[in-house]
Amino acid sequence: MGRARTKTKKVKPVATKTIAEDSEPPSIPALLEKAQSLIVQCDYDLAKLFVQRVIEREPTNVEGKEMLGVVQLETGDIEAAKQTFLSLVPPHPEAPSSPPPSAHLYLAQLNDDDPHMALQHYQAGVDIMNSQLKGKERAVDTVGVPEDEAALRQNTVRALIAMVEIWMDPSYDLCFDPVAEKTCEDLLNLALQIDPGNSEAFTSLASVRLSQQRPGDAKQCLEQAWTSWKDLEADDSRLPPIPTRLALVKLFLELSLYTPALLVLQGIMAFDDQEVEAWYLEGWCFFLMAEQAKENGGTLDELTWQELGRDARDCLETCQTLHIDQEHPDRPMLEHVQELISKLEALGIQPSPDDADEGDGGDDWEDVERSDDEDEDVDMA
Repeated sequence: MGRARTKTKKVKPVATKTIAEDSEPPSIPALLEKAQSLIVQCDYDLAKLFVQRVIEREPTNVEGKEMLGVVQLETGDIEAAKQTFLSLVPPHPEAPSSPPPSAHLYLAQLNDDDPHMALQHYQAGVDIMNSQLKGKERAVDTVGVPEDEAALRQNTVRALIAMVEIWMDPSYDLCFDPVAEKTCEDLLNLALQIDPGNSEAFTSLASVRLSQQRPGDAKQCLEQAWTSWKDLEADDSRLPPIPTRLALVKLFLELSLYTPALLVLQGIMAFDDQEVEAWYLEGWCFFLMAEQAKENGGTLDELTWQELGRDARDCLETCQTLHIDQEHPDRPMLEHVQELISKLEALGIQPSPDDADEGDGGDDWEDVERSDDEDEDVDMA
C-alpha cells in the first residue's frame, strides 16, 4: 500500500488595492475644518492649499471663499482679498442668495479711504446679522438659545461701533454733517438694544458724550462700561479685548480718572507685559499725575511729583525699548514718548537704578490697591 500523498492547500493570492483605490478624498467639511485650524495657527500658506482644494471641487463654496479672502488679506494680497469678498455679495453674479455678513464687514474695512462705501457695507452686514438674530429669537421656544447668539450680538455691536467711529473721525467730512450727532446716538442706542450692558458700546457712548462736552455723562458711561468686568481675573475670557480696554483707559485719562486707568492697565499688563500701548499709557498717566502733584503742593495720593515722574520715566523707557524691538508701526506714539522723556530729563527725573524693578511700578500698584481696600468701588465722581 503506497504512502498517501499529503494534500496541500493552495493559498489564493490576496487581492490588494492601490492606495488610490482604497482611500477616498477628504470631505469638504474636513478640508474646511483643517483650513480653519491652520488660519487660527497663522499658517496661512498651508491653509490656502486646503482652501484651494475646496474651491477646486466646489467653486461656489461660500465658506471656502470666505477663508480664501481671509488668507489673502493676512498674506498682504489686499486687492485679491477685496475681489474675493466682492464675489460673495450682490450685485456679483456668483453671490449666494444669503451673503455672509463677514464679507460686508471685511469690505467695509478695505474701503477705509471711502467712508460712504464703508458705511454701506457695515450697514449691509448689520442688516444680515439682525435678520439672523431675529431668526434665532423665534427658534428659542423650541430649541433653546443657540450657542453662537452671544457672538453674533457682539459682532453686530462692533459693526455699529465701527460706523460711529467713521461718523466721528475728523479726517472725514462726515463729522461736520448736521445729522452726525443724531446718527451716532441712534447707532449706539441700537447697539445697546441688541446687547444691553455691552462694555464696548458704553465706551463708545462715553466718547460721544465727551465730544458733546458732557463730562458727567461720559463718566457715568465709563463706569457702566467698566463695572461688569473690573473684578475679573486677568485671563478671564469674558474680559473685553485689549484694544477696547486701552480705549477705556484713554477716556479715563481724558477725564483725569487716574486710579481706574491704572487698575485697567494693571490687568492688561498682568496678561501681556509686552503690550507697547499699555506701557505708553501707564507712563502718560504717571506723567499727568506728576504734573498735577507739582501744581498742587508737590504730592498726589501720598506720592511726590518726583516719585511719580520717576515712575513715568520708567514706563516710558520700557515703552520706547519695546516699540523699537517690536518695530511697532505707531510712529507718533514713539515721538510722544521721546518728547515726554525729554521733558522729564529737563526736570532732573532719572530712571530707577538697574537693580530696581524696571518700570513695573510694583510699589505704586500696591499703593493703588491699598487705596481701594476700604472701598472696592473706585470713586469716579
